[in-house]
Amino acid sequence: MLQKWIGKYKALPVQVKASFWFLFCSFLQKGISTITTPIFTRLLSTSEYGNYNVFNSWLNIITIFVSMNLSAGVYTQGLVKFDKERNLFSSALQGLTFSLTVLWTAIYLLFRDFWNNAFSLTTVQMLAMFIMIWMSAVFDFWASEQRVRLSYIKLVVITLLISLAKPIMGIVFVLYADDKVTARILGLALVELIGYSGLFISQMVRGKKFFSTRFWKYAIMFNLPLIPHYLSQIVLSSADRIMISRMVGESEAGIYSLAYSVSMIMTLFSNALGQTISPWMYQKIKNKQIADISSIAYTSMILIAGVNILLILFAPEVIRIFAPSQYYDAIWVIPPVAMSVYFMYVYDMFAKFAFYYEKTGYITLASVAGATLNILLNWIFIGKYGYTAAGYTTLICYMIYAIAHYVMMRIVCRKYIGKVMVYDLRILLGLTGGFLSVGFIGLALYHSPVLRYCFAGIIFVAVILKRKAIIKFVNEMLKSKKSINT
Repeated sequence: MLQKWIGKYKALPVQVKASFWFLFCSFLQKGISTITTPIFTRLLSTSEYGNYNVFNSWLNIITIFVSMNLSAGVYTQGLVKFDKERNLFSSALQGLTFSLTVLWTAIYLLFRDFWNNAFSLTTVQMLAMFIMIWMSAVFDFWASEQRVRLSYIKLVVITLLISLAKPIMGIVFVLYADDKVTARILGLALVELIGYSGLFISQMVRGKKFFSTRFWKYAIMFNLPLIPHYLSQIVLSSADRIMISRMVGESEAGIYSLAYSVSMIMTLFSNALGQTISPWMYQKIKNKQIADISSIAYTSMILIAGVNILLILFAPEVIRIFAPSQYYDAIWVIPPVAMSVYFMYVYDMFAKFAFYYEKTGYITLASVAGATLNILLNWIFIGKYGYTAAGYTTLICYMIYAIAHYVMMRIVCRKYIGKVMVYDLRILLGLTGGFLSVGFIGLALYHSPVLRYCFAGIIFVAVILKRKAIIKFVNEMLKSKKSINT
């Protein structure tokens, strides 16, 4: 039996093998971090754990300014756009990110007392932050290149070693340190510095290009307008918790944070799938093979909808595993936030076109509008209906966010591709409507575990029994879409 499965695996196309292992790497990175969280909550006091999370919050914000998120969209897009100069492009962007990090570190050191007071962090913590910003970008550059090249073995090995080393080093440092917060931070920074330095050297040696006016100008001009977009994404993911804390209370903010964190576990699937599909989509857009995109996109949307439905249906059991009884009310927040994860993925399928054709202004406009709307709705509804309202304002904002990106995708496509329809609106509405309906039915059954389990069982049996019909339906819809395009 084992030999049979090994034989089937070897017979798989390299693209399928690579997709599987890239997905595995993403799970490994986030999964080990999630699993080890209970260990650190017991090693650190509540105030120490709070300080560590404040550091992480500032890390996310400062990263955008220091590195300009160059390892995000512009790099993957550039690897396809400059496919004949990948080594040069990679080393040039590594050089640019290193230069930006050195520049901002120097600015910090000149006024470190001011910055330390502003962020409520120590000099050691701030310097560790700059190392982590640089090293994280180094790994992201290298990992994106591996995905484009479908080279998965090295990525799996590096990811496994670093993912294991981080919590082990962190536990050792925290156990033997007086300043446990700084110890936790230094443990992460040291592992990344040791583990990722070689990746930086590797790309620099292959590319032999630290400075490039053409590539530096291209990357900066591409990503500079996106800084408000990246900042808005942080607002969308964190403003609700800050506002709940101030408008309702710390306890309610803690319950909401747990629900949000549990729901965001599903982004392991969506992010991994998105990172795997992105290079392929950019290549299809570049080659004008637009008709090939929808079938993969629809399938991936169904997968993301499926894993989030699974979480919604079993949210009460998941919360009992993650936290004691005082957190149980978090179950009422999970459904809308889990539904938001689906729309986070869907909007990215639309935004790829604006990214490829460098219409970053459209992306920024949608992001800033979404973040502003989120703050406004939170201010109105949290005070009126309590902290659970924040889950629904998050869902509404991401739904509008996805719609805005769909409209902007149509505008971009009409300009650069013509009248070819990338997606069939009927299929999108059908998938989304079905997902939302099942999700809200699952929520309505939280008071009756027996009915909820029966509903989950019916869905499972229906999928198994109707799998051929579902596949046939999807194929027919895809044929219909192709006839529309032609």
